[in-house]
Amino acid sequence: MKSLYFILFCCICLYSCEKKVKKSRLRAVRWWTLAHAESMNNMVVPQTQIQNPTSLPLTRKQRNLVSKNPGSIRAVYQGAKQAILECKYQFKNRRWNCPTYESGRGVSVFGKILQKGCRETAFIYAITSAAISHAVARACATGTIYTCTCDYSAKPPGHETVTPDSSNWKWGGCSDNAKFGHKFGRRFVDVVEKGQDIRYMMNLHNNAAGRVHVTSQMTQACKCHGMSGSCQIKTCWMKLPTFRRVGDLLKDRFDGASRVLPGNAGSDRRRRRKFTFTPKFTFTPFDPNHKAPSKKDLVYFEKSPEFCNQNNNIGFKGTVGRECNDTSLGLEGCDLMCCGRGHKTQTYMVVERCNCTFRWCCEVMCEACRITKMKHTCL
Repeated sequence: MKSLYFILFCCICLYSCEKKVKKSRLRAVRWWTLAHAESMNNMVVPQTQIQNPTSLPLTRKQRNLVSKNPGSIRAVYQGAKQAILECKYQFKNRRWNCPTYESGRGVSVFGKILQKGCRETAFIYAITSAAISHAVARACATGTIYTCTCDYSAKPPGHETVTPDSSNWKWGGCSDNAKFGHKFGRRFVDVVEKGQDIRYMMNLHNNAAGRVHVTSQMTQACKCHGMSGSCQIKTCWMKLPTFRRVGDLLKDRFDGASRVLPGNAGSDRRRRRKFTFTPKFTFTPFDPNHKAPSKKDLVYFEKSPEFCNQNNNIGFKGTVGRECNDTSLGLEGCDLMCCGRGHKTQTYMVVERCNCTFRWCCEVMCEACRITKMKHTCL
């Protein structure tokens, strides 16, 4: 009887610890809830929330960081919102379409999928980390963050040989401050990760992969100066890629993400206090025939759910009622989107502008045409 009570006690303790770990991980990323803020100012949180620390969307170290860099909280807000919009765009034709939720307690924007160590979670961490670095770097160049400016030292390799005549060459543009954005993003995003398990390693690696895709895609932009655009003098600078470009690259990494063994004994070479180095881990591929993931690859250790039916464990509603493409054989096609359950077709009428003509000067006249369209939804 005593042994039975002991086993029951151990089970309760394990369940309690697991629940606390999951809760702490979801609470650690509450800064994503800033994307749902209707209006932002330079204050970290409303004055009414200061007396209740549990309701704050930022940790103490994050609040200190944005307080030391006035204006950065707006960039964080824009980055969080940009990450959510990009995630929804990249997965709009997938079974998992990056659903978000507005939680009154600010626990999680992306839902319970974050409890899984799957590739969808890997993409979420990468895209949000990239968005913070991208938004902060642009904010520095536009002058909205008081502690940083343009990066006047940013130059591409071999920039001295761009033009044969050095008298017509001038490197004096306002480059996006990718260095400051990378450093700020690392200190803001990585600080919430705790522990030394595989999930800790996975999150830090994917955070770093998102930031690398921002800094490594900077390109040169130039502007000509002179009479009638003769380009007698050319000013050049380095600019960030569009965030759509970053999202496309990370989506490609998602499709080719590396599955690793959960028993990795990774080594973290980062100096935790000063954030001097990017975390570097040694991952063991799940398939021994695959090579170890690079710093740009996304990593995961758990298979993704099927996303076909309603799954209360991750809070996903399934694909019932989702719109699909009846003529496509891809992932957005009705066969794959509906998981073989079939679909229904509805016809509806819309009024669109048609037969437009231009009249001099300067008016465009159009007719109103009724067009029949079809909508396919999964059963």
